[in-house]
Amino acid sequence: MDERLDYSEKIILAPMVRIGTLPMRLLALDYGADIVYTEELIDWKLLRSVRRENDVLGTVDFIDKTDGTVIFRTCNREKKFVVLQLGTCDAERALKVGKMVQNDVAGIDVNMGCPKKFSILGGMGAALLEQPEMAKEILNRLVNGLMIPVTCKIRIFPTVDRTYALCKELVSTGISAIAIHGRTKDERPQHVNHCHIIREVAKQLPIPVIANGGSKEIEKHSDILKFKEETGCSSVMLARAAEWNCSIFRKEGILPIEDVIQSYLKYAIDYDNAPSNTKYCIQNILRELQETPKGKAFLEAQTLQQICSIWDMGDYCRTKRKEYLDRGIQGRFQVIPTSLDRQKGVKRKFEEDDVVVMQCAFIRNSYTHDLELPKTRLLKWTKENRTNFPVYHTEQEDKLFRSVVSVNGKKYSSSFWEKNKKWAEQGAALVCLCTLGAIDIDKLAKDGSIIK
Repeated sequence: MDERLDYSEKIILAPMVRIGTLPMRLLALDYGADIVYTEELIDWKLLRSVRRENDVLGTVDFIDKTDGTVIFRTCNREKKFVVLQLGTCDAERALKVGKMVQNDVAGIDVNMGCPKKFSILGGMGAALLEQPEMAKEILNRLVNGLMIPVTCKIRIFPTVDRTYALCKELVSTGISAIAIHGRTKDERPQHVNHCHIIREVAKQLPIPVIANGGSKEIEKHSDILKFKEETGCSSVMLARAAEWNCSIFRKEGILPIEDVIQSYLKYAIDYDNAPSNTKYCIQNILRELQETPKGKAFLEAQTLQQICSIWDMGDYCRTKRKEYLDRGIQGRFQVIPTSLDRQKGVKRKFEEDDVVVMQCAFIRNSYTHDLELPKTRLLKWTKENRTNFPVYHTEQEDKLFRSVVSVNGKKYSSSFWEKNKKWAEQGAALVCLCTLGAIDIDKLAKDGSIIK
């Protein structure tokens, strides 16, 4: 059996929504982080996913069965260091998720500190601070039901006594460590981080305490050690300081932003990270530099290819994408509604013999302007060629959509299921345009819209 994760004397990448995806976690490990947390992942989303080993990327993917999106992607490089942070308010669901993922992660952390409205209204995050019995039930079920260590992350109460009382109850469940953010659920980054409360609580607890919330004062690696000393904690967890420049974990000193972005982009390419997520992470690295000429060019970029070209990585992105396509990379393109298995023998509109079908996906980020959208271009084509306007027929299965477009007596459809009706219609229009020769198929192949 693998050695259990030890939370003592560690510097840790904190869980951050949309930031803590695989490329950022791997980058943090490269720069010296000892443990990396995922972004908060909601229990019911994971429970509707399917585990898939991705031979092309060398990853393990948890794929949403309803729309084919990747909920969680991990790889062997981080297996001994990655902690999945779980958003939950139900002990039974939490344990089911834990059993699903425990062979692919080093630990499970329960989010009990997120102050966002979504979490609190759902009974998750900081809502659990006011429901200690529910919090304890979740932790007890996880500790007793899993082979990997379980932790939780909380926010402080306004007083030491109340914060310690909660921590004492949570620690009694047998968790391996507890992370404490030094602000209350009503405070925000502009408020002071109450290091004295963390310190007073930490010295009374028998397990490793991870200090969090000090990023405002952390500009270099030595500041991490100073924060650790101020809080009297075993370990330190970094959020915004790492989000802004992940090389904060380097003992040798931080690196220029340009170097960090290039290193991040390499991982984004290598692990086929979603362009929207990649752009979000880089925006948070650039911050005020978004107003520079390069920053403005970046804001206009929509595809991963366009983003990479700004940092002289366009050729690498293009080459890697072609390699993955040649090797048969899988993703949402292969997702088929589960209900179709129960309806064999039922003839669908897009399965009719006279429908032209292509493996052609509508990727929204590939279209900067609405005038470039496939439906818009197809409508223009029909006007110029004086044929009847396009007519769309869309069918839904589970939460996925597929459309057939009729133009000039012929029907066209994409083989891919889309997450909404509009995208399904765009995909059908794209197939029609390709068949008519009204669009460059080679260009679509380069951005991954079409599999030739």
